[in-house]
Amino acid sequence: MRNAHEIDFRIFGNDIQVLEIELDPNETVIAEAGAMVYMEEGIDFQTKMGDGSNPSQGFLGKLVSAGSRLITGESLFMTHFTHRGYGKSRVAFSAPYPGTILPLDLQQFNGNTLIAQKDAFLAAALGTKLAMHFNQKLGSGLFGGEGFILQKISGDGLAFLHAGGTIVEKELNNETLRVDTGCVVAFEQGIDFSIQRAGGLKSMIFGGEGIFLATLRGTGRVWLQSMPVKKLIEALMPHGENAKKEGGFMSSFLE
Repeated sequence: MRNAHEIDFRIFGNDIQVLEIELDPNETVIAEAGAMVYMEEGIDFQTKMGDGSNPSQGFLGKLVSAGSRLITGESLFMTHFTHRGYGKSRVAFSAPYPGTILPLDLQQFNGNTLIAQKDAFLAAALGTKLAMHFNQKLGSGLFGGEGFILQKISGDGLAFLHAGGTIVEKELNNETLRVDTGCVVAFEQGIDFSIQRAGGLKSMIFGGEGIFLATLRGTGRVWLQSMPVKKLIEALMPHGENAKKEGGFMSSFLE
């Protein structure tokens, strides 16, 4: 028997997906603040400090838990959506940028735990615990730009992650995989995560792949994203600047 609430779900769309959660009476799903798209009759929502995985946890414990989320760059609060009516009712969520929603049953993983990038979490069944996870290799944070502070997601229910672009799942069998530092979404416990230089000096400067690469080594599953939000912003910025210049030129021409 699961400790987490047992929820049903559907995912709509391709490039900009929507996650719809179906709740029975008194079932609850937790989500990042601002992720809700719509909710049907009977759904009650409350913004709370922490993930609610430990109902008997005192205020100080909740403050420490919420504070760890703040360190990872996430909101101090989470929204809890509970079905207070009869029958079934639905609430839907989406991420703030285009990509793919990844449903994962935490019971399938070693220790019922996944390690994820700090901005990957979207929603989960009540009972799922979110905690800060420090990478033991300090260089991962100082030089890689990603991956020093990660999220540990644990429990025995469903959790939903969001990734930019397309998700690629790789299964390592005592193998090594090198990846762009921003493209790592999540990995199982037992996978060693570190940052290494991207080849020689010429490759680092002129290769276009960045100065450092993430190295994943061990046995277990790894999830990667093709378009991290950082890359998306960098790709769109020149167009925004050009559009402003063109707009300014046209405006002065028309005047």
